[in-house]
Amino acid sequence: MNSRLNGKTIVITGASSGIGEKIAYLVAEQGATPVLLARSHDQLERIAKNIEEKYKIDCLFYKLDVRDTENVKGVFEDILHKVNTVDVLVNNAGFGVFANVVDANIEQMKAMFEVNVFGLISCTKMVLPAMMKQNSGHIINIASQAGKIATPKSSVYSATKHAVLGFTNSLRMELASTDIRVTAVNPGPIRTRFFDIADESGTYAKNVNKFMLDPDVVAAKIVQAMFTSKRELNLPGWMNAGSVFYTLFPRLVEKVGGKAFFKK
Repeated sequence: MNSRLNGKTIVITGASSGIGEKIAYLVAEQGATPVLLARSHDQLERIAKNIEEKYKIDCLFYKLDVRDTENVKGVFEDILHKVNTVDVLVNNAGFGVFANVVDANIEQMKAMFEVNVFGLISCTKMVLPAMMKQNSGHIINIASQAGKIATPKSSVYSATKHAVLGFTNSLRMELASTDIRVTAVNPGPIRTRFFDIADESGTYAKNVNKFMLDPDVVAAKIVQAMFTSKRELNLPGWMNAGSVFYTLFPRLVEKVGGKAFFKK
């Protein structure tokens, strides 16, 4: 098999559904060993069994709550003991809840930061020593276009993704003298189960349905970016252009395009 992923070990958080699951199948198809992490043991077991039967390769899986630092430590120590190294870490675990700040639940707000930010950082810290020792690897952090342009009802979710982008950019510079690559993935809305929690009313999903990204396309783009020097993967391109314009002319965008922000 002639693939740059052949024989590589790729750890994926949030791998029990959505783009995490799709990435697992895609890397397995290219000869990589996926290591699946998520809170749903049954879902992971099903996916791992399917991958092993379809591609005749090992597929490790662990039940993991990224909010639990001791759980993260124990799981990654076991992974590194079994596979010696991690070639790619895809920090995909995350969730959002859309609500105005005045109505937002404090515990949900804390949970978003614990999963989207601190969980991502904890997983990254666990693989960095091994990557630095071998002087190779790739950290891929799933951020969001929401981290570039915030909208009403996504204040806390956007804040977590702002944090992910800040962390990713700083980490990239810290590792500039190594051969470890760091990539931020900034997708717009994706047609996944994310909105089952984020948008219980279904209003947002309905309003942006025609703009939603195909999870298969997003997963394929992420896999294509592995072991490249891509700094950011922004999907779709037109939405990222909007966020750039917003950065340059925030007052104008908020005044002229304000109604477009109220989709939730």
